Amino acid sequence: MKNEQDNSKVLKNQYVPTAEFYSQVIDSLQDYSIFTLDNDLLINSWNSGATKIFQYETDEIIGQPFDTIFTKEDKKNGIPNKEIKTALKEGRATDNRWHTCKDDSLFYANGLVFPLKGKDGEMLGYVKILKDITDKKKAEDAIKNYIKELEELNTHKESVLAIVSHDLRSPLAGIITAAEYLKSNFERMSNVDVIGMLELVHKSSIDELDMLDNLVEWARIKYASEAFTPKKIDLVQFVNKVFDTLNESAAINTINLHNEIEENTTVFADGKMLLSILQNIVSNAIKHSNPGGKITATAKRKENKIIIEIKDNGVGMTKEIQDKLFTPQVNSLTKARKENKGAGIGLLLVKGFLEKNNGEIWVESTEGVGSSFYFTLPVKKPVDIADNTVFD
Repeated sequence: MKNEQDNSKVLKNQYVPTAEFYSQVIDSLQDYSIFTLDNDLLINSWNSGATKIFQYETDEIIGQPFDTIFTKEDKKNGIPNKEIKTALKEGRATDNRWHTCKDDSLFYANGLVFPLKGKDGEMLGYVKILKDITDKKKAEDAIKNYIKELEELNTHKESVLAIVSHDLRSPLAGIITAAEYLKSNFERMSNVDVIGMLELVHKSSIDELDMLDNLVEWARIKYASEAFTPKKIDLVQFVNKVFDTLNESAAINTINLHNEIEENTTVFADGKMLLSILQNIVSNAIKHSNPGGKITATAKRKENKIIIEIKDNGVGMTKEIQDKLFTPQVNSLTKARKENKGAGIGLLLVKGFLEKNNGEIWVESTEGVGSSFYFTLPVKKPVDIADNTVFD
C-alpha cells in the first residue's frame, strides 16, 4: 500500500503542464475569443475562437492595435484605453458592448480584460476574453421592447379614449345640434342662412372624418405589428407622390411645392407610414402658409440616417407651441383643432410612426417667418446598440 502511494506521488511530481498544453486548452475554447496584448497594446497572440468570431486569421491580426476590434464610436470615445486603465487600477475591467468583425459586421460581446504579469510582478501585457452573446442581447431587447410597448399601449389607450370623448364627441354634438335646428326651422330660414349652416355642417363633418381617419390609422398601425413592413424606399418618389396628391390644395392659394431631394436617396421605413408622415407635415405646411408661399423638401445624410426637412415661409409659431407640439394632451389637441387648424392629432400620428421606424422629429420656427419640420429615418435596417449586461 505504501509503495502504491509513493508511486502516485512520483507520477504527480513528474507531470508538469507545459506552455503548449495551456495553449492547446485555450485554443480549444471555440466559443471564446481569447488573445493577448503586449505593453504597447498590440495583439501578440490569437486563439482559434477569436478567428471564428472576428474572422481574422492569426497572421492577419498579430501586430495590429487593440482598438481594431472596437466600433468607430467606441474608438472615438476612447473606450479601448479606458478599459486598459480600469484593468490596471482595479485588476480587471469588464464590459458588454458591440464589436466589429473583419467584414464590418457587428456582434454583442461579454468582455473581460486583465493585466498579464510575470513571476517577479513585471508587466508582460494584457489578456482579453470575449464571448459572443448577440442572441441573448436580442432576446433581452425583445423583452424590454415588449414591456415598453405594453406600457405605451396602456398610456395611449387612455389618451385615445379621452380624444374620442373630447375631440370627436364634442364637434359631433355640434353637428347634431345644427342639423336639428335646420330640421325644425328650415321653412322659416332664408336661403342664405340655410346655405351658411349647411356649409358649416359640411365642413365640420369633413374635419371630423379627417380626425377619425387619422386616429384609426394611428391606432391600427401602432398596435397591429403585422401591418408594419419596413423596406428600402426611394424618398424622391414618395415625396413626389404626396406633392401630387396635395398640389390642388396648394394651388388654391398659389403655394409652390418644391422637391429638392437628390435622386437615389433611400430610407428604410414602412411605406404606408412614410406616406402618412409626409402627407401630414406637408398638409400642415400648406394650411399655415401665406398665399404665394413656398414649401420645400430637402434631405441630407448624417451617419446612418437621413434627415428630411419640410420648410415653409408661412406664419410660423411661438416657442410655447413648439415645446408642446409633439406631446399633445387632450386639452391641447382640442385647442390645436380650433386655433391651429387640426394639427394636433396629425402630429401625434407622425410622431408615433417615426418612433416605430426608429426615427425622430423636431421643429424650428419663427413667428411671421415660417417653420422647418425635420425628421429622421434610417438608411438601412437599424441595429439597436446598448450596454446593459455585466461580465460574470
